[in-house]
Amino acid sequence: MSESVAPRPSNWNLPNALTLLRIVLVPFFVWSFVADDGDYGLLRWISVVIFVIAIYTDKLDGDIARARGLITSFGKIADPIADKLLIGSALIMLSAMGELWWWVTIVMLVREIGITLLRFVVIRYGVMAASKGGKLKTVMQTVAIFVYLLPVTPATSWLSLLALIIMLAALAVTVVTGIDYLVKAWQLRAAGRSGLNSGSAKG
Repeated sequence: MSESVAPRPSNWNLPNALTLLRIVLVPFFVWSFVADDGDYGLLRWISVVIFVIAIYTDKLDGDIARARGLITSFGKIADPIADKLLIGSALIMLSAMGELWWWVTIVMLVREIGITLLRFVVIRYGVMAASKGGKLKTVMQTVAIFVYLLPVTPATSWLSLLALIIMLAALAVTVVTGIDYLVKAWQLRAAGRSGLNSGSAKG
C-alpha cells in the first residue's frame, strides 16, 4: 500500500500575497523619500512608515509560511527579490540624496547581487542555504537604514553618527559573510564535482 503524498501548497496564499505587497510598497517608498527632497518633513516620515511595514511583512510572511506549511517555489524566489528591491532602493536613495557614501552602497549591492547569482551557478551541486551570519547581515542592514531614514534635526544630530556606526558595522558583516558564502560555494562545487566524478568512475 503506497503512502499518500501531501499536495503542494498553492502559490495563491497569504505569505506570497504579503511578499507581493512588499514589492508593491517599494515604488511608494521611493516616491515619498524622493518627494521629501531632504526637508525631513511629513513625506520623510511616510517613507519611514512604509519601510517599517514592508520589513514587518518580511518577518510575517516567513512566520506564516513555516507555521502553516505554505512554503512554495514562488515564495522562495520572490521573497529574496522583494528584500533586495527594498534594501537596494533604500541604499540607492540614501546615496542619491548625499546621506550615504556611494562606495558603501556599491559594495553592499555588488555583494547582494553577486551572492544571488552565485546561488544559481552552484544550484546544480546543491542549495546554498542562508547562514546565521547572512541573517545577521540583513538585520543590521535593516536597522542601519531605519536609523538613516529618521528625520534629523539639530536636536537629534546624534542620529547621524549612530546611523553611520551601525551602517559601517553592517558593511563589515556584509563583506565577511560574502566571503564566507564564496568559500561555501567553492566547497559545494568541489564536493559536487567529486561526487559526479566518482559516479562516472563507478559507471
